[in-house]
Amino acid sequence: MGWQIWFAGMLFLIVYAIIISEKIHRTIIALFGAALLIVIGVISQHEAVGYIDFNTIGLLFGMMVIVGITRKSGVFEYVAIKAAHSTGGDPVKIMIALSIVTAVASAFLDNVTTVLLVVPVTISICSALEINPVPIFIAEILSSNIGGTATLIGDPPNIMIGSATGLGFMDFVTNLAPVIIVIFIVTVIILKFIYKKKLITTEENKASLMRMDAKESIIDPVLMKKSLIVIGIVILGFVTHQYLGLESATIAITGAALLMLITRVDPEEALITVEWATLFFFVGLFILVGGLEKVGIIESMAREAVNLTQGNVTLSTIFILWFSAIASAFIDNIPFVATFIPLIQEMGQIGHMNVTPLWWALSLGACLGGNGTIIGASANVIVSGIAAREGHPMTFLGYMKIAFPLMLVSIVISTVYLLIFYV
Repeated sequence: MGWQIWFAGMLFLIVYAIIISEKIHRTIIALFGAALLIVIGVISQHEAVGYIDFNTIGLLFGMMVIVGITRKSGVFEYVAIKAAHSTGGDPVKIMIALSIVTAVASAFLDNVTTVLLVVPVTISICSALEINPVPIFIAEILSSNIGGTATLIGDPPNIMIGSATGLGFMDFVTNLAPVIIVIFIVTVIILKFIYKKKLITTEENKASLMRMDAKESIIDPVLMKKSLIVIGIVILGFVTHQYLGLESATIAITGAALLMLITRVDPEEALITVEWATLFFFVGLFILVGGLEKVGIIESMAREAVNLTQGNVTLSTIFILWFSAIASAFIDNIPFVATFIPLIQEMGQIGHMNVTPLWWALSLGACLGGNGTIIGASANVIVSGIAAREGHPMTFLGYMKIAFPLMLVSIVISTVYLLIFYV
């Protein structure tokens, strides 16, 4: 058993280091590490399958299919152009309007999908206004990670926490949305002061933007109507799933199947839009963390955490919030949260403490911490890649100079919120 503890721990650290270095694609190394655990005999194949959280996988899969089909209608581009028109072409107001659209969309779609939909429209709008789109890109990155924190389905860490704990859609909304609204408003106000002198354009350019026809972006009105009806049903399902006795994955997959049925879309075409690499990254990760759990490493870490905080809920909550925020700024928050979930569960059993505030601390820390650097979350990496391709590169330090202090502000607000309402 001693060699198994050593092997599982070393393998996890090596896989984690390679994920951070980005030398090998994270899906490949996670799956290889998981396979190695089984081949070497640390866990059996049957045990490995048991460690995979199929509720998380199913929820992500269903939402990816729904968004992939809906996207073809052009409705997301329509909303972004309408938001820009509502500002009268003022660049600072456009930044605020697109931030609101991004935050709200990220609460109901995953962050990567949201930025992939919003950023191309942002480029068109900024091109018409002849302004540098980077300030608006930064606002959209921050908004996507902030908005995604408010709901069960907005950010992968929340999906994982909800699945592991049985916390439902409305639990996340009622416990996290209030503080997220405050954080979003504070962030937008600070961004407005930072960028108001940089986002300036001419009256001619404003007129040019106002001539863009939002209706032209609707490619398929029938598909749009069907998609919006199904999204409405799915959101209603998420709100009521605990009362119906259904898992969130069941709601998402049923919605995806219903949308494919009523749109008669080619299933192969619909399934191409699924980010299979992301789903299999989760599979590998769940098995790797399962290995740590089986050999007792998670339990040992939990005992150390309980000793460190003396089993005090207040100290534990603040420790998890700040530790997860700083860590998630520099490493992917998905493997971090995957490791911390069983850790918190063990802390609850060993220390006999109420761990509910710890889940909210982990969610706020991991999701908001991702705003700290350009590599902190998948949405950040995607936007910086598109920006570089369009000739507007975002440097690591240039982004961090704006985003890291704003991330710290959001964690300070979260600390106050948790102390007042939970501990």
